[in-house]
Amino acid sequence: MSSSIQSQGTAEVHPDVLLVEQARRGDMDAFEKLVRQYERQVFRIAQHIVQNREDAEDVVQDAFLKAYEKLDQFQGNSKFYTWLVRIAVNEALMRLRKRRTGRMVSIDEDVETEEGSMPRDLADWGPDPEALYGQSEMAEILRKTIQGLPPGFRVVFVLRDVEGLSTEETAESLGLSIPAVKSRLLRARLQLRERLARYFRKGSRGKAQDGVK
Repeated sequence: MSSSIQSQGTAEVHPDVLLVEQARRGDMDAFEKLVRQYERQVFRIAQHIVQNREDAEDVVQDAFLKAYEKLDQFQGNSKFYTWLVRIAVNEALMRLRKRRTGRMVSIDEDVETEEGSMPRDLADWGPDPEALYGQSEMAEILRKTIQGLPPGFRVVFVLRDVEGLSTEETAESLGLSIPAVKSRLLRARLQLRERLARYFRKGSRGKAQDGVK
């Protein structure tokens, strides 16, 4: 107890690191605290990837089981959550591979795009995804739109814009370079902006027609 207090004077020790240390020594209560703390976030990420509740639940269980088995490999250089997300993403992608026999799915999968025509300024790319997610009437629209993204783009978008990880944390979780994360996030936002704008244009036309008698 005193050592953790003293450590605050020099380097802040994240509570997760202490829980991991306790779990390594066989304290199951400590690991269960980590599970309760992150299982909802991991489930959301898994569901975005596998697009199936039952598979997502299996991914969560497999991810936490694998994390527990590999606790000795967690060195504390990154956040425990970032390390856990990487395990969960790998489990989810493996489940996709099994489901899509004959077609490999990878976070590094090449996707055909017209990169030369992409605009650089996306400051006002469209409705804010986090704001949309907070509105129950829009959540389903955004969920379906995200599902339409290629897996490599979808995972980056979910981690960065929905779950709120930093670019660096997203890159670390997925084993990608920071430029690769930025590139995929840009393309994901472009595709979402186009699809959402199409939906809103359709909705505004419908309202206008309703107003004309």
